[in-house]
Amino acid sequence: MALRYSLEIDFRRWLSNCFVNWFALAGHCRKKIFRSCDRYVSRLKSLIWTTGLLAGLALRAEVPSAIAIKDAHIVTVSGEDLPKATVLLRGGLIEDVGAQLTIPADAWVIDGAGLTVYPGFVNGLSNWGLPVAPVAARGTAATATTEPRVHGPEDRPQNYSYERAADSVTPADTKLEAARAAGFTSSATFLDRGIFRGLGAFIDLAGEKGREMIVAEPIGQEISVTRGAGFGRGFPSALMGYLSYVRQMFLDLNQYQEAKALYAANPVGLHRPEYDHTLEGLEESPRLLLPAVESQQIERMLVFAPELKKPFALYGLHEAFKDIDLLKQANVPLLVSLKWPEKPRDADPTDVPSYRELELRAQAPSVPGLLAKAGVKFAFYSDGVDSAADLKKALKKALDSGLTRADAIRALTLTPAEMYGVADRTGSIAKGKIANLVVMKGEAFDDKTTVEYVFVDGMQFKPSKESQQAAPGAGRRPSLDIAEEEIDGDRL
Repeated sequence: MALRYSLEIDFRRWLSNCFVNWFALAGHCRKKIFRSCDRYVSRLKSLIWTTGLLAGLALRAEVPSAIAIKDAHIVTVSGEDLPKATVLLRGGLIEDVGAQLTIPADAWVIDGAGLTVYPGFVNGLSNWGLPVAPVAARGTAATATTEPRVHGPEDRPQNYSYERAADSVTPADTKLEAARAAGFTSSATFLDRGIFRGLGAFIDLAGEKGREMIVAEPIGQEISVTRGAGFGRGFPSALMGYLSYVRQMFLDLNQYQEAKALYAANPVGLHRPEYDHTLEGLEESPRLLLPAVESQQIERMLVFAPELKKPFALYGLHEAFKDIDLLKQANVPLLVSLKWPEKPRDADPTDVPSYRELELRAQAPSVPGLLAKAGVKFAFYSDGVDSAADLKKALKKALDSGLTRADAIRALTLTPAEMYGVADRTGSIAKGKIANLVVMKGEAFDDKTTVEYVFVDGMQFKPSKESQQAAPGAGRRPSLDIAEEEIDGDRL
């Protein structure tokens, strides 16, 4: 019994030692395993970090310092067409263009075979790049009661002449993507409210911040007359009141300038002139944009505008087919709307259009061709025709009515740049100008032509096929149709 007990004690001790040794061994192995795992994780982190760094450097290295579009048909507009040439872009500018251009080793190369390169299109008058303001419904308090009633020009009704479009420009405007898909890279942008609509800006349609988009400002003051411009509540409520108001503003400006000059020359003993921000805005405006859609309006504005003692341009021009000789003699800048008159989609089928309406619908698309044949320079503005599909349709109407493709391209590029005084930096493909280009597969405005690339300040965009077909849902300027311009029985 004693022997058995002793053996049991020894066995228990041995078993206990075994467990102790086993746990010690397990702990030792566990430490080694975790140490190995820690080393593995550390090495893995180091590997991932190194790989990420190398990948980042590789990606950074892949950002091209220059882009060359090689062997493309290049339409320079300001010079001769180049059937097979290369244009080199660097730092947001056109570094060079030519048929025998040597491509530097650091340039990314785009094969231009079968592609046509044009200067980026310019919208001669729009609100592109501006945030869309909420529109209050007619008859609400916002339109019926909050606007103060005015009695004369001294109250400065609907006058935003001092506001600067450049201060509101934003790359977040949703209209810009659709505009680029249509081949546009620039716009003459104006605020879209009031009679005196403020100081416009010539902008490029891309940038990280709004201030990066500004090419030049101020470029002019748009003056508008529609029912939405403030008519029907106090002064001005009729056409003659509108004209009187505009005339009086510029008479006040002349007096204001004389008073400031007199005080600046000898302020001793004189009361200083009272500051007027509306007149300051008019004084700073390098040119005026005046509405003239119909023949009567064109003739009236050509007589009225010289009284204002400012350079001016006319916009609209749908009935200019009656006044080609007069416009040639006047030799003023013209902006032709691409929103051709047509039958309203929701028109009453029982309504019978007048002969004049039918004539305007039929003849308006011939205006660009007639102006070009007469040697009268003009530019286009989209007037809401902002998508690639609608732009092609509108331009095709003008081409079918006698406008050449070359004249259409010029009206969308160099002429608006000249009109706003920026032709030294944009509007054509030339060495040293801003790298604003549209690259198309096919000739511009053909049905099957697609926009392959758009370059804005050298930044490359590749519009999708969907964006080239979808019409933007916002941003249409109010068209100056006949019904809107009949104010208290008068017509502008």
